[in-house]
Amino acid sequence: MAMDKATKRAKFEAAWTRIRTELVDHMVSEGFPREGVEWYEKNLDYNVPGGKLNRGMSVVDTAEIIKGAALDDDEYFKAAVLGWCVELATFFLVSDDIMDTSITRRGQPCYYRAPGVGMIAINDSIMLEGAIYFLLKKHFRGTPYYVDLLELFHDTTYQTEMGQLIDLITAPEDHVDLNKFSLEKHRLIVIYKTAYYSFYLPVALAMYMSGVPASYTLAGKTIEPYKVALSILLPLGEYFQIQDDFLDFSAPPELLGKVGTDIVDNKCSWCVNTALAVATPEQRKVLDANYGRKDAAAEARVKEVFEAVSLRERYAKYEAEVYGRLNALITEIPESAQPSTLKREVFTSFLEKIYKRTK
Repeated sequence: MAMDKATKRAKFEAAWTRIRTELVDHMVSEGFPREGVEWYEKNLDYNVPGGKLNRGMSVVDTAEIIKGAALDDDEYFKAAVLGWCVELATFFLVSDDIMDTSITRRGQPCYYRAPGVGMIAINDSIMLEGAIYFLLKKHFRGTPYYVDLLELFHDTTYQTEMGQLIDLITAPEDHVDLNKFSLEKHRLIVIYKTAYYSFYLPVALAMYMSGVPASYTLAGKTIEPYKVALSILLPLGEYFQIQDDFLDFSAPPELLGKVGTDIVDNKCSWCVNTALAVATPEQRKVLDANYGRKDAAAEARVKEVFEAVSLRERYAKYEAEVYGRLNALITEIPESAQPSTLKREVFTSFLEKIYKRTK
């Protein structure tokens, strides 16, 4: 019987309890003083659990889909370790919050703003990243795919940091220049900062763990599963972020669970880039004068332009097109009951969670 979402999450969190113990025990075994161990525990507890856990749990879900059956205890724990390694990539967010001088994360003060932390958060961020490689070495060093896992995490980290660089220099919060914005820059930021890390990484980890080879032949056709996964998951990640950008503008706060801030924070969002591409000279003047201002009246004027350029209709058209395109790509994957082959359900499960979401 399939587990409900709450039961799945509880099982995944139980694996974290064991993994956290391994990380803390390692530090103790290195002879670190009690205050150092306690600080590390605080770092782990504040930053790693507590989010939605969608990325990490996707590793487990994908491994189960590829196997076509429930994972045994050993397989489950291996998949959960990889899933928690993805969650440890919260180290991006710890440093991102410092760079953006953000105030809150997950309903609590950003880690660098927590009492007594400050810029020690930079070192703590690097320690969270180091924990990933400690866990990979401990649990996967003897596997034939160990180097694949290492390369995947290294590559994804580099890609995410490239996306962060373009984001930081294109849309600094304290200097608004809409001439720097474009839909192409937005696409680059989204693919490199979000799609590789949030969508391709969890799926590729599960594929390696499940023994999916670099290529195989099915029904007389050669399939390169990692390339196929990338060709679907990158546009899927782009769709997710564009949807996020649109919801920031359009969804009521009580439904979204937060107040949208992309306009006042000078975000290089799909909404403003789409508006810039079609704005009249008069509308462009309004955007230049009001975007990125910490002012409710200025924000309202930007939203008026968004409505005037039919942003809602443009988004609905984009969503319909991308949904059709992604479904067509998924349908092209030859289905097989064989283990260690790509399954359409890996991608349809992602797409159905995202399609027409409201928060």
